[in-house]
Amino acid sequence: MNHIRTYHYYWHIFFFSLLVCMAEFTKAADRDVLERVIYLAKSKGTVYTLLGKVSEQSGFLFVYDSKVVDNDRMVKLEAGQRTIRQAVYEIIGRQDISLRIVENHILINQLQVQCPVVTTSKDTLAYFTLEGKLQDNQSGAPMAYGTVGVVGTSIGSITNQDGEFRLRLPDSLRQGRIGVSHVGYVGQEMDMSLLEAQHAVWSLEPRVIPIQEVVIRAVNPIRLLREMLKAKKTNYASVPVYLTTFYREGVRYKQKFRNLTEAVFKIYKPSSLLNHSQDHVKLLKMSRIVDSQERDTLIAKMSAGIDACLQLDIVKNLPDFLLPDGKGNVYSYASCDMTVIDNRLVNVISFRQNKGIKEPLYCGELYIDAENNALVQARLEINPAYVRQATDMFIERKTRKWKITAQEVVYTISYRQWNGIYYMNHIRGDLYFKVKLKRQWFSASSLHTWFEMVTCKVDVDNVTRFQRKERMPTRTIFSDTHFKYDADFWGEFNVIPWEEELGTVIEKLSPKIEQIEY
Repeated sequence: MNHIRTYHYYWHIFFFSLLVCMAEFTKAADRDVLERVIYLAKSKGTVYTLLGKVSEQSGFLFVYDSKVVDNDRMVKLEAGQRTIRQAVYEIIGRQDISLRIVENHILINQLQVQCPVVTTSKDTLAYFTLEGKLQDNQSGAPMAYGTVGVVGTSIGSITNQDGEFRLRLPDSLRQGRIGVSHVGYVGQEMDMSLLEAQHAVWSLEPRVIPIQEVVIRAVNPIRLLREMLKAKKTNYASVPVYLTTFYREGVRYKQKFRNLTEAVFKIYKPSSLLNHSQDHVKLLKMSRIVDSQERDTLIAKMSAGIDACLQLDIVKNLPDFLLPDGKGNVYSYASCDMTVIDNRLVNVISFRQNKGIKEPLYCGELYIDAENNALVQARLEINPAYVRQATDMFIERKTRKWKITAQEVVYTISYRQWNGIYYMNHIRGDLYFKVKLKRQWFSASSLHTWFEMVTCKVDVDNVTRFQRKERMPTRTIFSDTHFKYDADFWGEFNVIPWEEELGTVIEKLSPKIEQIEY
């Protein structure tokens, strides 16, 4: 027995010593990287630009808390050699920060970060929040509609037009990893525990595809579309699923916001292989903001955006431009590019109606995975040459004294892979009109209406149809629904953050805010 106790005693000592050694080794490795000497030329620029130069010299990308690092502050650097640590201190203008090497990133945050406050929902589950921003590593431009999600799960969201995102996650995922990606960029991952209580700024590097690879992978667009259709049964859900989605629609008239309607839905989606089966929508929560001072200026009601989102699931509801062998196909196709989505090579196919066809049909680009032939993204628009003819397709009601003419109609659609199957990820529509009084030649105003839906979670277990009384109509004008409001309404649901401009405008309005909860 003594030798067994002795064995356990020494084993615990060894194990503890090993942990200490590993921790010290990690610290030493961090020091080695941060003490590496680099040369920076004499320059003047923003903090963001100069940190980019450090990335070029070191090979490490920066992720940092925007509350700690002021991206736009101007800095002057003298030419000379510095360690990476010295360069970061000099550029940021402070040394009371923590620098840590995490894989191929340098993580910058405060030396003493307070633990986040964990709130408890009504069902007693604890949640935490991750916030951040995606931007181009070279230009610093915000990256709209980037994909953000918990690695290995179906939980995620997208960035808004300012590149901002917010994830509300159950405490059970605290030790997981967050992944971010964007079309044409190298995706990144990091442990979520390193990013709590921060507003993390991610800089994504463009993925450059060598011309040799483009030439080698040149494809026949018609053949690729056929292969995409053939692979549909293996790439997309063959059984019903639930999607928890966040929805937003709004109207902007004369460059001013008029209303904003938001909701969380649970959607029952039958198999993607059943083209004519109907999706069912259950309303979970809803909010609305309108400018109470401008009630009479909303001179048009747009056709239902919810139904449009469901119909724009083009994998399930195959449109004629995805059927190259369809009877009477009137489209021409071309292989126009290669890019990356979620670190996977993607072929880009363009399509356009044939010459001589004068109807308002779609044109755009289709993004098809180069390996498994899945359609992962699409950008569609009504042919600009004939878009005016399509005006009545999008207006549900309007006052008689006004003339409304469509100027541009654009849709973007994306799918996200989880457990080898692709599900609807994000759909957005932007519709632009010109509005003027009839019998007046001048004084036309602009009207922009938009809608978008992002999938925040996919459920594949115990999926059944909703009862008839639970289903909401999708073809009605959604913003006409009535409801009431409370301040902490969204709770644990993931939503798309407001863009800065939208938030500023809404704060200045005298809004009427209402909500409904089921």
